[in-house]
Amino acid sequence: MADRVPLDFDPPVRKLRALLLGVDDTELTNPTPCPDWTVAALLDHLMVLAQAFAQAARKRTDAPGTAEPPSPPSAQHLSRHWRGRLPVLLEELATAWKDPASWTGTSRAGGVTMPAATLGIVAMNELIMHSWDLARATGQEYFADPRTLEVLIEFLAQAPPAGAPGVFEPPVPTDDEPTLLDQALALAGRDPAWRPPRRSRQPQAPAA
Repeated sequence: MADRVPLDFDPPVRKLRALLLGVDDTELTNPTPCPDWTVAALLDHLMVLAQAFAQAARKRTDAPGTAEPPSPPSAQHLSRHWRGRLPVLLEELATAWKDPASWTGTSRAGGVTMPAATLGIVAMNELIMHSWDLARATGQEYFADPRTLEVLIEFLAQAPPAGAPGVFEPPVPTDDEPTLLDQALALAGRDPAWRPPRRSRQPQAPAA
């Protein structure tokens, strides 16, 4: 029987790939739950993190995105071919973390070295959180596996109250009976009730 790995990246990758199909070009300038990030900047970040965490799983310490922190996400940096390239990078991410060896020893991503098992959880957290960001910014629904969310909640609950710079913001309050997804979002510093601001309608010119 094949060795089992702590977390399965296939389901969230499939969900994110489905979300990508629902992104219209007109939505690339939409705001997201990440302050100052548009949808295009978020997609740029997803491309970078997918590649970096895949290389970290393979213990490639010399690969781009492993030895130093990534550049700030930018709409200008987003590849024109992101619709074809990002799904491939996500599949490579899922494949890399299927290897039981990827969860052993230490790994490095973004200039930070930590136990590989912890880095795998960080990678999953990034994938889940930014998938939700994309769903909210583009008016789509998002669901995650409860078992994965329980792992993330346990992990995020151990973070300092002030948050972790560059990873997630301080926790935010939630309802009295939050869902598992809302709990994870709040612990990562996101407001589960976030919605994009309504765009004001332009006044119609009077008929001639």
